Amino acid sequence: MKAVTIGKNGVDVIDTIEPKPKQQQILVKVFSCGLNRSDLLETQGQSFGHTGGDTKILGGEFAGEIVELGSDVKNHKIGDRVMCRGGSGWAEYAVAHYRRAITINSESIGWEQAATIQGNMQTMHDAIVTNGKFSSGDSVFIQGASSGVGLMGLQISKALGASLTIGSSTSEQRRSRLKEFGADIVVDTSSDDWLKMLLDATDGKGVDILIDMLSGDYVNKNMEATKINGHLINIGRLAGMNGNFDYDLHAKRRLNYIGTTGRTRSIDENEEVANLANKDLWDFVLDGKIRHHIDKVFPLESAKDALEIMNKNNHFGKLVLLVN
Repeated sequence: MKAVTIGKNGVDVIDTIEPKPKQQQILVKVFSCGLNRSDLLETQGQSFGHTGGDTKILGGEFAGEIVELGSDVKNHKIGDRVMCRGGSGWAEYAVAHYRRAITINSESIGWEQAATIQGNMQTMHDAIVTNGKFSSGDSVFIQGASSGVGLMGLQISKALGASLTIGSSTSEQRRSRLKEFGADIVVDTSSDDWLKMLLDATDGKGVDILIDMLSGDYVNKNMEATKINGHLINIGRLAGMNGNFDYDLHAKRRLNYIGTTGRTRSIDENEEVANLANKDLWDFVLDGKIRHHIDKVFPLESAKDALEIMNKNNHFGKLVLLVN
């Protein structure tokens, strides 16, 4: 089978052996794959759970049809169309733990959406609802809203009844589109006055929930932008893994500053995240209130080109690989 790998010579598409499912795994004939920032970081030396020794198969989310079941698999059957999260998904065939696969229960969900919707939906539901303690009427700021996961956050906030949804982007072109996905107010965080603009919009109080995908040196302004006793949820570190953290500001704001990632979760925890997100949000997906904006689609063989676009941040929404 063909697979997208990262090895000594960088990203490459190679012919390799088709995997076999273990007892609690399903084997999936892959039709589509989503690109995430973790895939890019994997090519830059970080590890996000992809498998394969010196040559790793990339890809953390994929969709396709079950062709083989491990001996202990429950609630799935051969022929099911499934949306999967895991590792090594950018290939013609991939395995997933059966508890990390969700059956596609509607013909309205095409392969491009199927490969991408679950990862970002689960991430943002976990951030906004589970960790952010969202209640209808809360105000939400998505810091870095033009990515696939950011657009998902805007839509989730709006669908669940946020009183005010704010999104940021440093690109004028991308900012101009954020209101299509639920942003009431759009700010440019490369501008010196973005914090004043946000505080003016919230009567000086700040937002109830701030979803931070930037971190780095944005952290102190993000704390100022969050209401006293509000929730600041760190799900990304695109502006830096470290920064000058103002501990006194953190104390004065009495913030619930929470970091979250899927990398350190058990299978039980991952399954709970998926169940909670789908219980609250899947009906919104089916009626079109929540959807992924697919920016570009590539054949599997062009994965390197797709990663380069992501590296240059030249996309709005999701990038997808299709498998013939």
